[in-house]
Amino acid sequence: MALTVNIHDAKTHLSKLLARVMQGEEIVIAKAGKPVARLVPERPSPPGKRIPGIDKGKIWIADDFDEMSESELALWYDSPLFPAKSRRK
Repeated sequence: MALTVNIHDAKTHLSKLLARVMQGEEIVIAKAGKPVARLVPERPSPPGKRIPGIDKGKIWIADDFDEMSESELALWYDSPLFPAKSRRK
């Protein structure tokens, strides 16, 4: 059975209540005797089963995606982000 505390006591003793929750206990927070929330220990969700190749065919990358012409390279390196003066050699 879970321990029930009122909102004021929960605010006042939150650290102590969390210590109890970390030990596996459940705490019910009540307002005027009616439950409004429950503090429960965090239980990590089990990892989903990985399915290799699930996205096969959904992604396409051009063979030349990383190739740039001389004019594109010049624009890249001489743009305001990479001014020629600050380029390292």
